[in-house]
Amino acid sequence: MNYKLIKSDVLFKGRVFDLQVDEIEYDSGNKGIREIAVHYGGAVVVPVTNEGKIIFVKQFRYPLQKTLLELPAGKLDKNEDPLICATRELEEETGFKAKTIIKLGAICTTPGFCTEILHIFLAKELTAGNHNREEGEYGMEIYEFTIDEIEQKISSGEIYDAKTICGIHLAKSYLK
Repeated sequence: MNYKLIKSDVLFKGRVFDLQVDEIEYDSGNKGIREIAVHYGGAVVVPVTNEGKIIFVKQFRYPLQKTLLELPAGKLDKNEDPLICATRELEEETGFKAKTIIKLGAICTTPGFCTEILHIFLAKELTAGNHNREEGEYGMEIYEFTIDEIEQKISSGEIYDAKTICGIHLAKSYLK
């Protein structure tokens, strides 16, 4: 590291993330400000049916004011095990439970300003059940696609959610 921390303040404590502003001084003597979205992270699930299709959700995303096609996912509670979160979100959003859940890896979503790390899981041996959606998820729709259909949707720009593209990439590598 070529800097030292001079001052750190949490300016906002939110439900999804906190905003931290750090004042730093580089070894050269120049000062800088770093704004950080402090986020507990989340879990992403790639649910694979017995027929080899992958389950997606279509949901409205308020910050973008758009409906996106993406993998089931959700945020971690403070100090929550990502596997617990993945299991909860799979059932909450799709109604499915998985007999087998395997961690594929993790990604940092926007390391330039955010601490969020998403843990990506593959879910297999699914059984259908009832979803338990939160209020903002009531209009969510469920879809199943083959890998070829997903690749076409990514190429055409219909799927452009980063966690989904990363999750599909990791799942394809694992399933080979």
